[in-house]
Amino acid sequence: MQRRSWITLSLAAAAAAVLLGWAFRPRPVEVEVAAARLGPFETTVDEDGRTRLRDRFVVAAPLAGQLQRISWREGDSVQAGQVLATLQPALSPLLGARDRAQLQAALAAAQAALQSARHQAQAAQARLSQAEHALRRSADLAGQGFVSASQLDNEALAAAQARAEHEAAQAAEETARFQWEQARAALQAARQTEAGEPFAVRAPVSGRVLKVHQTSEATVALGTPLLELGDTRRLEVLAELLTTDALQVHPGSPVRIEGWGGPVPLQAQVRLVEPGGFTKVSALGVEEQRVNVLMDLTSPPAQWAALGDGYRVGVRIITGQQARVLTVPVGALFPLPADHGGAAAGWGVFVLDGGRARLHPVTLRGRNAQQAWLGDGVQAGQSVIIYPPEAVRDGARVSPRNSP
Repeated sequence: MQRRSWITLSLAAAAAAVLLGWAFRPRPVEVEVAAARLGPFETTVDEDGRTRLRDRFVVAAPLAGQLQRISWREGDSVQAGQVLATLQPALSPLLGARDRAQLQAALAAAQAALQSARHQAQAAQARLSQAEHALRRSADLAGQGFVSASQLDNEALAAAQARAEHEAAQAAEETARFQWEQARAALQAARQTEAGEPFAVRAPVSGRVLKVHQTSEATVALGTPLLELGDTRRLEVLAELLTTDALQVHPGSPVRIEGWGGPVPLQAQVRLVEPGGFTKVSALGVEEQRVNVLMDLTSPPAQWAALGDGYRVGVRIITGQQARVLTVPVGALFPLPADHGGAAAGWGVFVLDGGRARLHPVTLRGRNAQQAWLGDGVQAGQSVIIYPPEAVRDGARVSPRNSP
């Protein structure tokens, strides 16, 4: 009986030891995993931007007088030539021969400037047609293998530059027309002042009312701003990039507009990287050198009809594209410890291998906000650990929370 009791106690002690060993053994570290994949990769410059009107017109009082109440409000649509405000000219001395001659000369100069701007717009239209014709011809020849891809890219950039020059020439023509209308209005206002007739201030362009500076009836001086007009269908996107990032951006670079509130990203294209930079203080109080980059929306206007002047958008400028490369989530990448000489040892990832984490040094070719492009060290289809915890070491037991 005594021997049987000892055997029972020994078995119980062994079972308790096994249970204690199982309870206190190291447990696998839970980790998030993702698969390394072959696919497209892009390098981008990401920044916040805002929309703004390409052309903004401030309608001012062409003469001093009594302004009648303006009934227009912000958001109203107006057509070119529509009456915006009415002025009763203030009593003033009659125009002398010299004043009349100066106003007539100013009108003639504005007329000549308008004619010159019109000819420049026609020349820009001809250059655009020629560039687009050359691009279509090169595209056909490239399909047959007679034109290299670099030449086709040059033709595309030339067509984009010609398109931008044509739009700039159209804007210059519109500005010259506005100046001519101002000169004509000044001469007409002077004549009406002599006659004491009311003067109608008309819209120089079609668009929408952006701001009403003076709504109530009042006496205004010459040049007093009355309203601001703009065409919200002619929007551009402005982003203030760090000068180091702006060096990677060129006119013609494709752009995705994200985070603007719409269901899908919008497509755009860089039109201009301004040559002059400026100093801006960041939210952390750091002085930064930045430069303005202007982009044109290329998506159909119906997709961004809800956008207005001064809206915040997210800008992603594409600076490089790869069709099929090995990528992993950027969170899987981490720097390896430096060697004894202090030199950087490169980059590494943890690969899931049979329930254990294996450290793999990798060659980093590029990365963006979401992905890292690897040259070697990982095979497509292998599972890598995303944001590995401190407890994960080479050979450590791990347990994935999710399926890659």
